Amino acid sequence: MVVVRTLECSCTVVRDFTDFCFHSYFSYMDELSEEVHEDEKPIDIKLSMLPSCLLVSVLAIPVDVPLIFAVALWKSPYMLFTGWKRLLEDLIGRKGPFLETVCVPFAGLAILLWPLAVVGAVMAAFFSSFFLGLYGGVVVYQEDSLRMGLAYIVAVISLFDEYANDLLYLREGSCFPRPRYRRSMSPSDGLERRKSLDRKVGREGSRNSKLVSEGSRTLKQVIQQYTAMQVWDWLFKSCEINGKILLREGLINAKDIEECILKGNCKKLGIKLPAWSILQCLLASAKSGCSGLLISDDLELTWTNRPRDKVFDWFIGPLLTMKEQIRGLQLEENEEICLKRLIMACKNDRPEEWDDMGFPSSDNVRRAQLQAVIRRLQGIVGSMSRIPTFRRRFKNLLKLLYIEAFQTGLLVDHPAGLSNAGLDSRFNQRGNRKDKDTEDSNQIADDILNAV
Repeated sequence: MVVVRTLECSCTVVRDFTDFCFHSYFSYMDELSEEVHEDEKPIDIKLSMLPSCLLVSVLAIPVDVPLIFAVALWKSPYMLFTGWKRLLEDLIGRKGPFLETVCVPFAGLAILLWPLAVVGAVMAAFFSSFFLGLYGGVVVYQEDSLRMGLAYIVAVISLFDEYANDLLYLREGSCFPRPRYRRSMSPSDGLERRKSLDRKVGREGSRNSKLVSEGSRTLKQVIQQYTAMQVWDWLFKSCEINGKILLREGLINAKDIEECILKGNCKKLGIKLPAWSILQCLLASAKSGCSGLLISDDLELTWTNRPRDKVFDWFIGPLLTMKEQIRGLQLEENEEICLKRLIMACKNDRPEEWDDMGFPSSDNVRRAQLQAVIRRLQGIVGSMSRIPTFRRRFKNLLKLLYIEAFQTGLLVDHPAGLSNAGLDSRFNQRGNRKDKDTEDSNQIADDILNAV
């Protein structure tokens, strides 16, 4: 069972990576090419600099790697005894990790295992020295100068030594030479020393403030964190429910599903359907008066318990802002009902588009505000659609909608253009039993999605 689960996860990773390479990347590139102005000139890659870049990278490995590793070995005893000294001071003064009695055994274990941390730091310095040396090729390309790249090979040792001294609170600066490897660099060493002192003072201040906050904190609030998987599950479950409702109401038809499968025209299903599902969440959240997003009866997504993912920070902040805008509009019930048809059938570019759609309010300002919210929602969903997880789940949603259309009789014949031998026979041999229809429609949906 574990082996099967591992294989399924591996296939999912490969599928997401494939979606990123062949869908997300080209989607980003198309958007960037549309934003290029006519007066802008593309940046040419200077192939003539590649030999110099390779030369500096090859020279940097045998020079920088041994020297940086030697500096790390030389500093390791200082790191070992400085760490022990700091931990013992905290133990005696009951500060830092020894503030709470329950943490004393773990902090004592940290004292015993500190040599392993020192060994790990030395090994990390060894492996990072390869990347520091190879970066010399980047310097050559950016500065368009072989001499600057050679200067970087020497200067990077001094930089590593100075940063190590700052971390270990040793003498400021470095005993190694530091030639200029950037044309914009200042030759003054005093400036570098002042920056180093500022960094040291800042670290001391942050450490002291952290100790004060730890000493004054007596109550810890336990917050239930939601994962990104829970949010994705809610979104596509909501899209599935709303998609089936829209199918029955005629706002989504078999032609939309066929165009999405065959031609890749998935704006209605891939953009408008998720946008309507999120708008429903915003309407319910604004009406309930909650501080976050009410994604179910017992689940409220706030800025505090959101998934700790940078991608969700880009989306949740604007959604919370739009929820407050909708709350300020104070929509009536008949307006909320009409929004479903408007978001699925209109482009929402101009307020006049809603004249023949039966929207209760004739106020163009109110219409423009709602259309702005809808356009922002569609833009957010468009950005979300480039995430590989979204594309994989959307294919599963498309399969479920295809099955629903097949079982309800909205889809009688398979889409034209598919040369999958056996689809015709499966459609013509539909049985009367529900389980037989479900089995056939599942197989047909899999065949169609695999054939596209």
